[in-house]
Parts: sequence; structure tokens; C-alpha cells
Amino acid sequence: MNGSGPNEHADSVHVFLESAPCSTFLDAAVRVYEAIRPGFPYSCFGVLVGSMRGESARIERVEFGRNVRATDSAALGEFSESIVPCFGTAYKNPHRGYWCDSTDLLRIMRDAEVDELDILGSIHLHPDWHNIDSPGGKGPPLSEHPTRMDKYAFANTGWPVNLICYLERRNRSIYHSWGAWTPRISDPSNPHCDALPVRLALPAPARVHRTQATPRYMEDS
Repeated sequence: MNGSGPNEHADSVHVFLESAPCSTFLDAAVRVYEAIRPGFPYSCFGVLVGSMRGESARIERVEFGRNVRATDSAALGEFSESIVPCFGTAYKNPHRGYWCDSTDLLRIMRDAEVDELDILGSIHLHPDWHNIDSPGGKGPPLSEHPTRMDKYAFANTGWPVNLICYLERRNRSIYHSWGAWTPRISDPSNPHCDALPVRLALPAPARVHRTQATPRYMEDS
């Protein structure tokens, strides 16, 4: 958490995620995912930097900051006084949850301003924790949809775009899906989120290949 500013953007915002920030976050998320084990639900969190043009939010890069959830006095107070009572004792685990260092967040904001960009929101990892922590997948399932805790965090930061990247291991492969969400701040005591359409840019090699070759199904017979 640790953001600021009300959500003044319409629910009709479309999110366009460029391939570079997508790859940057996926690389980090997979490394964290591979380290997760029962009792150690490590977090992967990033700050979305880009531009808002009308109803289009273009995500141009993902920036990372230090996680001070277990050391920052404000974070410790928030978790012990608000989050644990509201969302359960699982959040007593210092490895669960993320709190971006305020000096890193300030650096990210200033770097964005130099490039005439803005902080648009956040991105974080949801692993298939129900398979990792509960053999046989008997635990509450996660997905690209926000949890109650996510909705609380989104409402408190007030950022208009919040991405969730869900990773799941199946058949020796890791699969991913994405969700984009904006907080509805009409009732801060009972936060809700609205889904936003999200579009992922093709990686550069795929775009180059498309312009260099005509697929067989498009060729004249």
C-alpha cells in the first residue's frame, strides 16, 4: 500500500499494458513465485507508470520499491490495528502483504514527472496459494480477482488502475492471467472495485514477424 490521491477517473477507462512492463513484472513475479512455500507467501508488487489520455490508461513501465511491511512503523500499526482485525490472523505473517517504502515511492513519482508521466496505480502477484499451502487445492482459491484485502488497499491508495497478475502451475508449466480494477470510493467503509478492460501489447518480435510474413491462411489460392 502507501499511495495517495482520489480516484477521479470514469469506470469506462481501458487499460493498455505495453509489452516491456508486462515482461518486467512477469520476470519478477515468476522468481518470487518459485520461492513461495507454505508459511512464506512472499509478495511481488510494482508501481504502474504511464499516461492517462481520455478513457485510455497506457502503462509504459513498472517500477519496484522496497517492501517495508515488516519494519516501517506506519505499516506495522496499520496491519496490527486495522488489517489483522478486519481480514484475519493470516496477516500477522510478516511475509504476507506489501508496503512500499515511502522514499522509493517518492523517487518513482519524481522519475515519472521528469518523463512527463504519472503514477497510475499498482500491480501485484496472486499465486495459486490454494495449491501451494493446501495440497489438493482445498484452501480458498486466488485468481486475478481482488480479495477483500485488495479492495481495502485499492480504496486507501485511491489509484485509478490496479492490476493483478495470477500465476498457476499446471502440467509442469506456469500460466498467467490478468485483471484490472479501479476502486469505487462512494463508501470507504465498504470498499468495492469495478473491473476495467485490459489490453496486452504484442511483444516486439511478434509485431515484426507479422509484418514480414503472410500467414498461409491469408494467401490467395
